[in-house]
Amino acid sequence: MKKLIAEFIGTLWLVLGGCGSAVLAAAYPELGIGFVGVAIAFGLTVVTMAYAIGHISGCHLNPAVSIGLWAGGRFDKKELLPYIIAQVLGGIAGAGILYLIATGKSGFDIGGFAANGYGEHSPGGYSMLAALISEVVMTFMFLLIILGATHSKAPAGFAGLAIGLGLTLIHLISIPVTNTSVNPARSTSQALFVGDWAMDQLWLFWLAPIVGAILAGLVYKYMSPEKE
Repeated sequence: MKKLIAEFIGTLWLVLGGCGSAVLAAAYPELGIGFVGVAIAFGLTVVTMAYAIGHISGCHLNPAVSIGLWAGGRFDKKELLPYIIAQVLGGIAGAGILYLIATGKSGFDIGGFAANGYGEHSPGGYSMLAALISEVVMTFMFLLIILGATHSKAPAGFAGLAIGLGLTLIHLISIPVTNTSVNPARSTSQALFVGDWAMDQLWLFWLAPIVGAILAGLVYKYMSPEKE
């Protein structure tokens, strides 16, 4: 239960910090954070939680990460479903807090609410195929970073930085394509509030990250010179 509470809080913070920076700050050009600021915000949520709850739950904050770690032999199958449920609920709670804050401004329009999308709902107008490829590849690389940085042979104490910076880089690459998901819990939380097209396109932001994560888990398990 302590692990699940940690995952709930950590995913709440990821959504509130990352999506919150997009909805509350990036919406105002004079504040100057833009895509770069949002990318950094997502990375910072992971860095801060890695050191806050990493020793409690492993700080997955993402169903794809949990599944990828399982595929890589680093996570017990029986814990998968409870972790995923805690992450999705945490994401929804974070989006709910963000919604309550955002609607405190007169004339607030929910718009995209930092949801993920493709086609006309992609920030750069990218196709469904481009979105699918982007999400699979970005999640694949994210899991390779996680598996490598947390390996027993990796330098101790730096995993949180490597993973947070990796997520920042992923956002810098793929925000224009899909608004960057690589995390089904993050995508679900925003889609529930937007509804309509966001719910219709949500399938891609579950399928692609999970496929990318499983592939990374299998590849890293094969490449790793020693078993944990």
